[in-house]
Amino acid sequence: MNMNLTVVILAAGLGKRMKSETPKVLHKALGKPMLQHVIDAVRTLKPSKTIVVIGNGAEQVREQIDDSRLTFVLQKKLLGTGDALSVAKKEIKKGTVLVVNGDCPLIRAQTLKNLLTKHRRQNHMLSFLSFVDNTMPGYGRIFRDDNGRVTGIVEDKHATSDEKNKFNELNGGVYVMETEALDFLSMIKKNRSSGEYYLTDIIGIISKTGKGIEAYECPSEEIRGVNSRKELYEISNILNKRTISNLMTKGVTFIEPNTTLVHVSVSIGKDTIIYPNTYFEGNTSIGRNCTIYPGARICDSAIGNEVTVKDNSLIVESMIKDRASIGPCAHVRPSSVIGLDAKIGNFVEVKKANIGKGTKVSHLTYLGDARIGPGVNIGAGTITCNYDGRNKYETVIESGVFIGSDSQLIAPVTIGKNAFVAAGSTITDNVPSGALAISRTKQKNIENWNKRKKISKGNRKKL
Repeated sequence: MNMNLTVVILAAGLGKRMKSETPKVLHKALGKPMLQHVIDAVRTLKPSKTIVVIGNGAEQVREQIDDSRLTFVLQKKLLGTGDALSVAKKEIKKGTVLVVNGDCPLIRAQTLKNLLTKHRRQNHMLSFLSFVDNTMPGYGRIFRDDNGRVTGIVEDKHATSDEKNKFNELNGGVYVMETEALDFLSMIKKNRSSGEYYLTDIIGIISKTGKGIEAYECPSEEIRGVNSRKELYEISNILNKRTISNLMTKGVTFIEPNTTLVHVSVSIGKDTIIYPNTYFEGNTSIGRNCTIYPGARICDSAIGNEVTVKDNSLIVESMIKDRASIGPCAHVRPSSVIGLDAKIGNFVEVKKANIGKGTKVSHLTYLGDARIGPGVNIGAGTITCNYDGRNKYETVIESGVFIGSDSQLIAPVTIGKNAFVAAGSTITDNVPSGALAISRTKQKNIENWNKRKKISKGNRKKL
């Protein structure tokens, strides 16, 4: 743990341009709240304390970012970044303070580590990140004197045209300072036009004292903030490309990466092939040598090695074991386990079911609340009737069972080992091992039915 480091994350902003009831920092970038991205980045620094300054939607933030390792501080009146840091001051330990914004999910942990190293090596009172990018408006201009020394920052909306033309180095909004610098917060004056206290003003104040201060350039991509839905999309897109690129370096093949979405929390093993228009979300892991065909969506699930997921299949909160095959057009619902070498075919829906090794469920079937042993064959159109309108019940199918097509298994019911269920049967009682269960009326053929039917129609016309 870095005992001398305190992190302060500024996350109190309104985010008016998001046009949302949801606090800005809780909007998700590639499946994870922006604030959580920042928390994950600073956590790698192992600070002794992480403070999150909240304001707009404070209770929502507390509920969604439920982490006992965080200290939440409320900024009751949103009076700017300078005031936000002042509110957090009482919780800050003596030593070094890292200040970051909660709406910058692209910041890399390594960039923060580099800033801390440079700051400490040069023994500055305050250091911060800067960048040069004329395509990104709205960022404060960094002023330097003829000797290149930082003398201040002016917010973009308050900078004159001459100042914008002369100074093209922009403020990244990430600061490292010694706790002595916090004493200068009281010297920041409220801006007349906005009514806010700008943290950027502390740069000019400290500069006049002659204390050590410096800006270090970083990639502009990393410190991009989010103020609108468009910017949220752009940042999510960058995160997605970054994630896919990283997986490619580890041996994963993406046929068309621009049409694939992969959350940062997803892991994929080498020699797996990912086809276009696929989605991998949440805490999903995919093993080695898998093939994921177009249209598949996998959420919060564990996929083993050598698994095939065919076109347009959905897997949610489930486990698929090695060499299993899913789809096409299959739906594996939560709490399902698909066993080794098992097959879940086209238009099959599985919910809270455990499917045994080598079992085949090839088409047009629903299996809910079921325990199915190894080596079972489930015929087309079979359903487990697991819900009576009030309660749900379990169906147990033991090893080696053959279920004929278009069968209904009325739970709770158990089909014993190596039993057979005849096609078209409705099973309401347990079936003993090795037995044949048949539940259908005896076939009856009515002679000359078609001719009699035509005559009947003719009589109706006369009437």
